[in-house]
Amino acid sequence: MLALVAAAIVLATVPVYANETEITVGVYHFPPIASVEHNGEPTGLLGDLLHELEQANPTVSFRVFHTSPKRRYLDFDAGLYDVIFFESPDWGWTERDVDITRPILADEELYVALKKPGRDDSFFDDLQTRSIVAISGYHYGFTGYETDNSVLEQKFDIEFSDSHSRNIKLIKADRPSVAEVAIVSHSYLQRHLENHPEDWGTLLISDEPDQRYELSIIARKNGAASSGEMLQLLAPLIENGRYRQLVEKRGLKLPAGFLTSFEAP
Repeated sequence: MLALVAAAIVLATVPVYANETEITVGVYHFPPIASVEHNGEPTGLLGDLLHELEQANPTVSFRVFHTSPKRRYLDFDAGLYDVIFFESPDWGWTERDVDITRPILADEELYVALKKPGRDDSFFDDLQTRSIVAISGYHYGFTGYETDNSVLEQKFDIEFSDSHSRNIKLIKADRPSVAEVAIVSHSYLQRHLENHPEDWGTLLISDEPDQRYELSIIARKNGAASSGEMLQLLAPLIENGRYRQLVEKRGLKLPAGFLTSFEAP
């Protein structure tokens, strides 16, 4: 998938720990990991994390740059940023000359349909027979991580949108010709059901995920900041437990063994 929100970072040419280092953070809509408000400010885990990173590293400040799920690669190739948070290497990054940290975040994506009499988990067995609604630019397991809309439209009966919220509304509208199956992250679905508990009786949720992903920080080789330097910025929040609190607040998880094996470079 998408596809990790996720965040892209442009750094000044000065070292990470130099005085008055400004880091420009690119953000695309990937809730609850990251969203962008109308005023351009980031929210979600990323917004929380940027605030905490500034508190833990007084010589670093952050400025937001708005990108999109599809445009994040073009922006990277154009040299508009050097580091991106919360991305899976499987989402097109292994094809590029990048450095990748150990995973720092984990989540999964589930299939969602409308509950109906006699409908069970087998409804998700053959997605090529279903009308699917997905988010443009996200990477999905059932597509083999293909993100070209025209290619996917040839293989599947698929419609694209820009939000999980809209996709869930389409499922609940019971229009099988438009949307029978949506793909929604576990963390987003958990928050949705907390806010709309009536949907526990409305939505059929798959037992098995479309994909499980572990998300890393990815840095351009020989770029302005290495992946190791970004982990150094994060290290104080890991050591004092604050990063774990931020992650769990958003219904997300740390990778298995992350806390016991973490060592800052």
